[in-house]
Amino acid sequence: MTDPEDRGLPAPEETSSPLEVMGVALRLGLTSFGGPVAHLGYFRREYVERRRWLDASTYADLVAMCQVLPGPASSELGIAIGTLRAGYLGGLAAWLGFTLPSAVVLTLFALLSTNVDLATAGWVEGLKLAAVAVVAQAVYLMARTMTPDVARAGLAVGAMVAMLLAPTPALQVAIIAAGAVLGWRFLVAPPAPSGSQFGARSDPRIGLGLLVALGLLLLVLPLAAALTANRALAVTDAFVRTGALVFGGGHVVLPLLHAAVVTPGWIGNDRFLAGYSVAQAVPGPLFTFAAFLGASFQAPPNGIAGALLALGAIFLPAFLLVWGVLPFWDRLRRSSAFASAIQGTNAAVVGILLAALITPIGSGALHDPLDVVVATLALVALVAGRAPPVAVVAVAALAGQLFGLT
Repeated sequence: MTDPEDRGLPAPEETSSPLEVMGVALRLGLTSFGGPVAHLGYFRREYVERRRWLDASTYADLVAMCQVLPGPASSELGIAIGTLRAGYLGGLAAWLGFTLPSAVVLTLFALLSTNVDLATAGWVEGLKLAAVAVVAQAVYLMARTMTPDVARAGLAVGAMVAMLLAPTPALQVAIIAAGAVLGWRFLVAPPAPSGSQFGARSDPRIGLGLLVALGLLLLVLPLAAALTANRALAVTDAFVRTGALVFGGGHVVLPLLHAAVVTPGWIGNDRFLAGYSVAQAVPGPLFTFAAFLGASFQAPPNGIAGALLALGAIFLPAFLLVWGVLPFWDRLRRSSAFASAIQGTNAAVVGILLAALITPIGSGALHDPLDVVVATLALVALVAGRAPPVAVVAVAALAGQLFGLT
C-alpha cells in the first residue's frame, strides 16, 4: 500500500486501501435513501459505529466543515472520510462508490425516456407535483434552522423578491455574496470551539493550490466558453459554477441548474422537473441529477458523454474545496466573522429556494385544484407522515397517470 506521506497526508493510526474504501462507499451508495440529512446518519453508523474508522469528535468536525462549504454536503463528507482513511485516492474512491449507483440509474432513465413525450404524460405530471412537495419540505426544514430570527428571515425574503424580479444566474451569485457580506456585517454568530485538529493531517500547500485552482476555473471557464462558443466548455462552466455555489443543502441545486440548462434551451422544463423528481427516488447524492441532465441535452455533448461531463463538472468543486479547506478548517471554525458570514449565506439560499418553489416549480406543475390537492397531500405525507421520498414520488407518479393529469 502506498505510504500516506507520499500522498501529502501524515499516516493516521490505521489506513485502508482505496479499493476497500470504495467497497464500503458503494454499499452506502446502494442503500442511502432519504437525502443529505439521512446520509449523515448512514455515514455515522457505517464509519464511526460499525467500522470505527474515525471517532465521534472527528466525525462531528467533518460534518460541520461540509455543512458550511458550498456543494453536496454528504458527498463532501464521504470524500473527506475517504481522504483521511486512504489519502487522495481514497477520497476519489469514496466519491465514486457513493455516486455510481444513482448516476447509472438516472442516466439510464434519461436514455430510455428520450423518445417519450414528457409534456403530455400523466405520470410525469405526478412527478412534477412530487417535486413541489419535496422542495416545499426542504424550504420548511431549512427555514426552521437557517432563518430562526427576524434578521435572517428578512434577508431570506429580500433574496426571494430579488430572484422573482430577475431570475438569472448572475443574480443568484450576487445574492449569495450579498448574504455573506450582510451576515458578516450585521449578524452575530459565536465561533466554534477548538476541534480534533484533523486539519493537521493534510498539506496546507496542496490545499492552497487547489483553492487557487478552483478560483481560476471560475474565472477562466466562462471566458473560454464565450470566446470559443464551444458547447462542451459551456456545459463544463455551467456545472462547475453550480457545484461551487450551492450553499445550504442539495435542493438549492435546483434553481441554479434550472437557470443554467433550461433558460438557454439545453433541456425542456417538463423533462427537467421529471428528472429532478426521479432523483428523489434513488439512493445516493442528489447531485447525480446532473447525469440525467447531461444525458438529456438536446444537442451534443449528450447521452453517456454528456452525463459523464456534467457529473464530473458538478462534483469537481467538491474535491477542490474539501482537499483545499481541510488544512485550514480548525482555524476557520474558530472565527466569529466566518460563522456570521455563513449565517447570512444560508439565509439567502433559503430565499433563493423559496423563489424557485414559486417559479418554475410551482408555476410549472400547479395548473388546477386537483394538482394542488395532490401536491398538498404529498407534502403532508413527507412532513407529518414522515413518508420516505421514494414512496411519495412513486405514489404521485401513479396518481398522475390514473387521474390523467396534464
